[in-house]
Amino acid sequence: MYLTCTRCLSRLVSKLLCTLESHQERPEPRWSVGSSSSLHYGSFVNSLASLTPKTEEQSAISPKRAYIAVTVLCYINLLNYMERYTIAGVLSNIQTFFKICDSTAGLLQTVFICSFLLLAPLFGYLGDRYNRKYIMIGGLSVWLGTAAGSSFVTESQFWLLMLLRALVGIGEASYSTIAPTIIGDLFTGSQRSIVICIFYIFIPFGSGLGYITGAGCAKLTGDWHWALRITPILGVVGLVLLVFLCANPPRGAAETHGEGVTGKSSYLEDVKYLLKNKSYVWSTCGVTALAFLTGALAFWMPTFLARNCFRVLTVLFCLCSLDSFIFGAVTLVTGILGGALGTGLSRWFRDKVSNADPLICAAGMLGSVPCLFITIFVATSSIPATYVFIFFGELLLSLNWTVLADILLYVVVPTRRASAEALQITVGHLLGDAGSPYLLGAISDAIRYNAKDATQNWSFHSLKYSLLLCPIVGVLGGVFFFMASRYIAEDRQAAQQLTEVRPVSSFLL
Repeated sequence: MYLTCTRCLSRLVSKLLCTLESHQERPEPRWSVGSSSSLHYGSFVNSLASLTPKTEEQSAISPKRAYIAVTVLCYINLLNYMERYTIAGVLSNIQTFFKICDSTAGLLQTVFICSFLLLAPLFGYLGDRYNRKYIMIGGLSVWLGTAAGSSFVTESQFWLLMLLRALVGIGEASYSTIAPTIIGDLFTGSQRSIVICIFYIFIPFGSGLGYITGAGCAKLTGDWHWALRITPILGVVGLVLLVFLCANPPRGAAETHGEGVTGKSSYLEDVKYLLKNKSYVWSTCGVTALAFLTGALAFWMPTFLARNCFRVLTVLFCLCSLDSFIFGAVTLVTGILGGALGTGLSRWFRDKVSNADPLICAAGMLGSVPCLFITIFVATSSIPATYVFIFFGELLLSLNWTVLADILLYVVVPTRRASAEALQITVGHLLGDAGSPYLLGAISDAIRYNAKDATQNWSFHSLKYSLLLCPIVGVLGGVFFFMASRYIAEDRQAAQQLTEVRPVSSFLL
């Protein structure tokens, strides 16, 4: 039955992709962003000929439709991250079921992230040129089929679980690269900052729910497979809402009062433009460090806490499912508070300090470093104190996500935002959380296997020592964001000049 459903979904996706070419947005807007590779980045590339006004004007998306679209996108974003971290909530169950070591378990996240990052550039390219709504519908359909299929694997089919986890990345790549650009075209200014904050708050909110629902379902049913079936069921509702309620605004609609911006360029020209954007490059390096750190912590911290509890035989915290519940709740709360605090600080300081946003990100990264060190070493003496420092560490890291999303939207022109999202996702995951779970698992295995006493005690200590890599990466991330702060004002002004051009009539007046 599952194979039949998969074939149907595959045919649906094929039909959707075949219609992309015939569903490019029409009519073409009055504003145009040039793409000649001979022009320097930051120059005013729109000639009078390219700004010739047209008689037809396209109305902006109504506020009601815009808010409905954002609600749908937030719901799907919640499910995306619930599904991504459900595996981490039941990781100990999966390791016991398949009889796998730490490094092999880390590969579950690595194969997912690898497919996610490899396909992100493709969806970024399509998202800047074709109907974004159809692309998301196709990707979400693949995600539903493969996520549901991964819940039916048997004990001898670990390879199939790995394959299906990789295919889940297809759906998430299509959504994560495109959804923020739609929000960027529905709102502008401080209103966009608030909406982006709400959208990105659902990342830690969904991650926390992933731990909680995963551990809860496994405990209630006695079978971890049921934990992987919750999000696909809820995802069907999201797919229906996406089809019927999500708007697809013209690119740059928010900045041009609904008319949009067009740009004829090759993907190579888009990449060259982005590489010359220094604040984008340095903030992408910072995102990479942040992804490495959060990916490793999200995947291994519940297991680290559970092993410590078994080691010290603490009655109150001795169950792995309870550690997943607590860590999930901490992730959920800190994500909401950190996202709101980051956006509030950004709005407060942006008019006073032109480079406030990357400085906020740098402060969050560097501030989390001592919290992580204390978390790793205090776990052996006080588990409640450990959770306190986990709380503050995650709170400081959560300052960054909404601010980083806003940075990308205002330093990159609308016609290249999907490509910018895709490239940042690719680099961030490739050098970040694609390898960090496996790398920490491999270090943990190497330390434990070389120890003289490979007991449960060393199972905990080996993972503890491997986690020390995270604070080091946090320091690097802070340096990267400080570098971005040197160029952010210049790059933001350049993007505004390229977007907020005026029709020919305004020049003639």
